[in-house]
Order: sequence, then C-alpha cells, then structure tokens
Amino acid sequence: MQVDVLNTEGKKTGRTVELPEAIFGVEPNDHVIYLAVKQYMGAQRQGTHKVKTRLEVHGSSKKLHKQKGTGGARKGNLRNPLYKGGGTIFGPKPHGYDTKLNQKVKTLAKISALSYKAKENAIVVVEDMQLQTPKTSQFTSMLKNIGVSGKKSLFVMPENSDNLYLSLRNVANVNGTVIRDINTYDIINASVLVMTENAAKVFTAEEA
Repeated sequence: MQVDVLNTEGKKTGRTVELPEAIFGVEPNDHVIYLAVKQYMGAQRQGTHKVKTRLEVHGSSKKLHKQKGTGGARKGNLRNPLYKGGGTIFGPKPHGYDTKLNQKVKTLAKISALSYKAKENAIVVVEDMQLQTPKTSQFTSMLKNIGVSGKKSLFVMPENSDNLYLSLRNVANVNGTVIRDINTYDIINASVLVMTENAAKVFTAEEA
C-alpha cells in the first residue's frame, strides 16, 4: 500500500511510504479486536469498589427481641441487611479486571485495527517535525494543513520527543504515542491515524 508523504503545509513531498500488506491489508478479525479492547479497558479499572457487609457496619449485635411469641417475624440485630444502615448482601468487593491474551491474539488485533484504517483511507503520513521548543500553534497548523483538524486523531511518533509531545498534549481530540506503544484501543478509538514518515517506515523495516 503506497501512501504519499505530506509536508507540514499539507502538500505532497514527492516521496511515498510502502505500508506492507501483511499489516495493513489483511481481512480484519472483529472478535480479536473486541478481546484486545476489552483487555485494555479492563486494565484501566482500579477495581477498588467495596461495600460493607453485616460484619463491618456499626450497630449493636444484640438480638432485637425474643425469637418466639411476638407474633412478628424473627429478627437478628440491627446489622441485618434488611434494615436501613445494615450490611449489603452480595455487594462488590475489590478485584482486578485484568484478562490474559496470547501475544499472537494481541498482534492480530493490532494488525486488524490497522487494516481497518487502511480500508477507510484514514491513514496520513507527514514528514518528521523538528521542534526546538514546544509550539502548540505550529502543531495545530500542521493538522489543519493536512486536513485532519477537529478529527479524533492518533499521532504516532518514531520515538519520544518532549517538544512534540508538549505541543500536542493540549490539542482537543488528539492523542500522541510512540510506535512501540501503539495499541488496538488507541487505533480503533481514533478517526484518523497520523504517522510521521520515520514512524511509518518502522512497519516496513519490521516486515523486512
């Protein structure tokens, strides 16, 4: 798959990047995408939810009245879950939401997500940006020039760049990541995938 490389003005540079069909041209597998997104979102949960049982709430442990002879139902103490202020029956307890996925499944999910973006023509490759200082205005201008301003975008860099990250972190609907940290959820969650030229070439190098 040939993709034109644009400059920061939104014009073609005359260069192209070959995105390998084995990564960007497969038949997407929706189920593994679901599993990968479920794993990612589960890992974001703290799992610290907790309610008190009848053993943990405050209140007297004295039996309210004798068992028989009152004409009413038998009762225990005020901690009974049926009373206001009593414990909670079968309430949530702290636990993790992590799920395990084989590496092959996670890789297939990522490839499927990238193939979806390729089928939707939602991949833009822009020449590498060298910023001496953080410049949000310069970054937003680049987004406008390449036609993705206002769209939910995933900006992929080849490696960490403090100035570039500081320039994009406050831009609405833009999420930045480096190529090694790209994941299925971020790809699916974005409307358009914007990669720098060197980041795009990493896929070609991996395929080789």
